[in-house]
Amino acid sequence: MPDPRTQEAVALMVSFAARTGLAPDGPRKRYLWTDAFAVCNFVGLARMTGEEKYNALALELVDQVHQTLGRHRDGDPRNGWLSGLGDQEGESHPTRAGLRIGKQLPERRPDQPFDERLEWDRDGQYFHYLTKWMHALDQVARSTGRPGFNRWARELAETAHAAFVYQPSAAGHPPRMYWKMSIDLKRPLVSSMGQHDPLDGYITYLQLYSTQAELDASVGGPNLKDEASRFAEMIQRGRWATADPLGLGGLLIDAYRVHQLIRLGVLSDERLLDSLLTASLAGLKYYSRGGELEQPAERRLAFRELGLAIGLHALQRLWQATDSDPRRSPASFDLRAKLQALLQYTALGDAIETFWLDPEHRSASTWSEHRDINEVMLATRLAPDGFLVLVSPVTFREPGSG
Repeated sequence: MPDPRTQEAVALMVSFAARTGLAPDGPRKRYLWTDAFAVCNFVGLARMTGEEKYNALALELVDQVHQTLGRHRDGDPRNGWLSGLGDQEGESHPTRAGLRIGKQLPERRPDQPFDERLEWDRDGQYFHYLTKWMHALDQVARSTGRPGFNRWARELAETAHAAFVYQPSAAGHPPRMYWKMSIDLKRPLVSSMGQHDPLDGYITYLQLYSTQAELDASVGGPNLKDEASRFAEMIQRGRWATADPLGLGGLLIDAYRVHQLIRLGVLSDERLLDSLLTASLAGLKYYSRGGELEQPAERRLAFRELGLAIGLHALQRLWQATDSDPRRSPASFDLRAKLQALLQYTALGDAIETFWLDPEHRSASTWSEHRDINEVMLATRLAPDGFLVLVSPVTFREPGSG
């Protein structure tokens, strides 16, 4: 019998599946960020419960995302796969031209003026959504031993890097990135650079490379070495500190991923881990004094807070992992001191979880208006293994399978 937290996560994910079209008769409602977390949740629940039906839901969700967000939207004069490939080849390479966000409104046309408020509701492609989907595909590959999912993730990574990263014309400047691109990846819709996008790219691409090396190399696809090196150049002078709860949670999750990649032998330098923890500590000090968690539910965004709560759970995992690591270096003791300073904030994650488990708070409009993403990320907080833990890829099973 699963523990109560896992049971609650199961209930949330079963409800999400029925509501968004994973059940046979429901209307399909796909959104890339939410679905990336959901795929990870399902593979994690399969490992925790031993029930294969959750792996089946993960695979069905991957297929629906590719069939929906890998194709042009209804009402668009363009049709078929974003890549322009024929049906059969498109099925074999569904991520080759990226994936749409899944926003309600069509993307801004070249002749339409920019409207900041409307842009949040318009379709297109976000790099940080694409990396979440790369991670989800990679977690499926690691959990099932089917390298085709990792290949799809690497093909998406190659495409995303080529579209979002550019070299400024000024001499001596490192590469930069666009925040949002058009569906066809031919024009930027928002030209500014996301604070953590290069960092996210670097860590995710190393993870994909690591999985490829452990699975069957004969599946082919890009190796991402050059792309990872370019991201490494971009993050050399990175400033990661933020008081945004979702961004803070992302930093803590990235710190845990970096530590896992160090233990896997993909990274050998702990300086990136140290800088992520330093930035997280600065941000948490500021955020904890802001009073945001004292506001009523109607003035709070659950999914942003739950991002922080997931990150704080990752912090606890990181503390446990360093405590049991027999290969401690002198630098590791400095990291432990920094982790100890960060642990004082873990109560924030518990408070966020308790608040949003309360049915009264989930009756607020701010919950119901974002129900899918809220429930999926609450499930991630309750059962985080599928999203957080980079299990060693299991034995390769099916040649060329996706």
